[in-house]
Amino acid sequence: MNSVLYWIVIALYSVATLLYLWYLLQPGERLGRASRWVLTAGLAAHVLFTFSRYIEAGYTPITNLHESLSFFSLAVVGVFLAMQRRYRAVVLGSFVTPVALVILLASASFSREITPLNPALKSGWLGVHTIVAFAGYAAFAVAFCAGVMYLLQERSLKKKRLGAMYRRLPSLEILDDINYRCLTIGFPLLTIAIVTGAIWAESAWGSYWSWDPKETWSLITWFVYAALLHGRLTTGWRGRRAAVLAIVGFGVLLFTFLGVNLLMSGLHSYR
Repeated sequence: MNSVLYWIVIALYSVATLLYLWYLLQPGERLGRASRWVLTAGLAAHVLFTFSRYIEAGYTPITNLHESLSFFSLAVVGVFLAMQRRYRAVVLGSFVTPVALVILLASASFSREITPLNPALKSGWLGVHTIVAFAGYAAFAVAFCAGVMYLLQERSLKKKRLGAMYRRLPSLEILDDINYRCLTIGFPLLTIAIVTGAIWAESAWGSYWSWDPKETWSLITWFVYAALLHGRLTTGWRGRRAAVLAIVGFGVLLFTFLGVNLLMSGLHSYR
């Protein structure tokens, strides 16, 4: 049952991605509505898949790369649908859904076997820390997509080639606002994730901070986004600079999440 649900989610996300890309080429109210409903159905199936895995495993299923990538994809879709509802920016899905689909497909390359929980992970902090962390990651993923769209729209304006792409993308103001909104959601969540991770580390290993590679890179990621938020709030960083830093920040975040797990060994190396 669990495996069937997983492939249903992949199928629904694939169809939704195709519909959103079609919307980018030929926008229309009916197509936009169909895209949203298919993606919403995919999200519902994804939640059901995650819950069924939780029931089968007996713990929050975010403990290895398969589960983590799957939950990351789920969170990205959830945050995007919330942003689409707020800003009516259907075309944002043309950039976000491919990202969510790629993340989910990447999870298929890792073992889906449910194994006994590592003793260090047997804690009530597991669910709190991981869910909050990936919710923050998802907000940054949407900010990344908004940043890419901003640069594309700005390029069209600078070259004075106001073609089909310009008319289909939201205004620079809306894209910048989405970027900022995602930052104000993601940064507090990332902060809470680091704090709860430190508390959990103290109970598991007797130390709040051990400069493990994952801890170090999490702190680097936090400083990158802290600098971006500080710049926006105090020196008026907006527009292109904010878009570029959102893209750079997401690159650092991906290395923290995937690169550290795959390339470095440490206390957090659970695959």
